Amino acid sequence: MTTDTVTLTGLRAVYGTGTRRVTALDGVTTSFASGTFTAVMGPSGSGKSTLLHCAAALDSPTEGTVTIDGTCLDDLGEDELTRLRRDRIGFVFQAFNLVSTLTAAQNVELPLRLAGLRPPARDVVAALDAVGLADRAGHRPSELSGGEQQRVAVARALITRPAVVFADEPTGALDSAASRQVLRLLRGLVDDHGQTVVMVTHDPAAAAYADRVLLLADGRVVDELEGGITAAVVAARIAERETAPAETAAGPSW
Repeated sequence: MTTDTVTLTGLRAVYGTGTRRVTALDGVTTSFASGTFTAVMGPSGSGKSTLLHCAAALDSPTEGTVTIDGTCLDDLGEDELTRLRRDRIGFVFQAFNLVSTLTAAQNVELPLRLAGLRPPARDVVAALDAVGLADRAGHRPSELSGGEQQRVAVARALITRPAVVFADEPTGALDSAASRQVLRLLRGLVDDHGQTVVMVTHDPAAAAYADRVLLLADGRVVDELEGGITAAVVAARIAERETAPAETAAGPSW
């Protein structure tokens, strides 16, 4: 029986006041099943990055609840939230966020080191091996390609064996060949290791690696694709939303 690793219920995120008030999320309810790969898409300002940050406990919603691996975040104090982020959540950023003076292995173990923990060397090697970089453990970021740097960032996200990996435009700074490497890696984590992956992307070709695509607009989930997902299918659905008359569109215009 499939269980949900992450559940979002009635999420609202409102920033500013008066004429500067912005509703980034407007009552989002959805979930991400264990061992699945979900792509979250939408135009700029649709709320997709806010959704990812709230789901990953990097930001707090104005209203609604987030549950990760059976734990409701509303029930946690700041110290408990810090431990949950460290132990149960992996996050991959577009800009890699590697420390230039550290080796690949040192970058992978850095989150645990900062928490006062010393991961066994075999765990660091295993994380790098999972992304195909065990032989690059001693190299610094400047000695790695962009794709290799992002794969180190994925290994860093995996070192704690998290319940879920969130990826925010993980291929946005990569060329097409490196992008495919990273996307195949994320797909393999799901297929071969049962990892749950949630990825924000603008790219229909990247979304085609997912099991499911959520389309956001104006802070709401306005469409969903499952099964038979290809870049052409995703692009066509986006185009339909862009051209649908307001009175017949299923939700806010793309």
